[in-house]
Amino acid sequence: MSIGDVTLRPVAEDDLPVMERFLTEPEAAAPFQWFGWRDLGRWRRQWAENGLLGDDAGYLMVVCGAERLGFVAWRKVPTPMAFYWNMGICLLKEARGRGVGTEAQRQLVRYLFAHTTVVRIEADTEAENIAEQRALEKAGFTREGVLRSVVFRDGRWRDGVRYSILREDLA
Repeated sequence: MSIGDVTLRPVAEDDLPVMERFLTEPEAAAPFQWFGWRDLGRWRRQWAENGLLGDDAGYLMVVCGAERLGFVAWRKVPTPMAFYWNMGICLLKEARGRGVGTEAQRQLVRYLFAHTTVVRIEADTEAENIAEQRALEKAGFTREGVLRSVVFRDGRWRDGVRYSILREDLA
């Protein structure tokens, strides 16, 4: 697999079982995305409603050819005068450590800046998730700071790290 072969595309109905692995298989989501059993039907309901592409949030599959590697997601965060996007990524274990996350997040940033008027995109990760911090930095994000005790996972509160990229950073 070449990193240049990684692409994003809308979620098809037969992609939903891949996404659902993050809700049903702790080992698929581990170590940073397993938050316990969740509503297994939520993505199917959203897909039936809008194909997982709405005005306030969306999901795209991360693929390399026919191989489904995971997904990227974004959600609108309103402010008094405007809004920005907060984005994230979930990759299957076999896709990690190969540069896929960096490339997928680069592509999502370009997509969101090309098709929406936002000036800012944020991404958060756990402070212990060094691989994702590196991926965000390689994708052009700037580390903004530590969010203390922001994520509850596996029985304890954990610190997070916030990153952002501005439209002008791509120029």
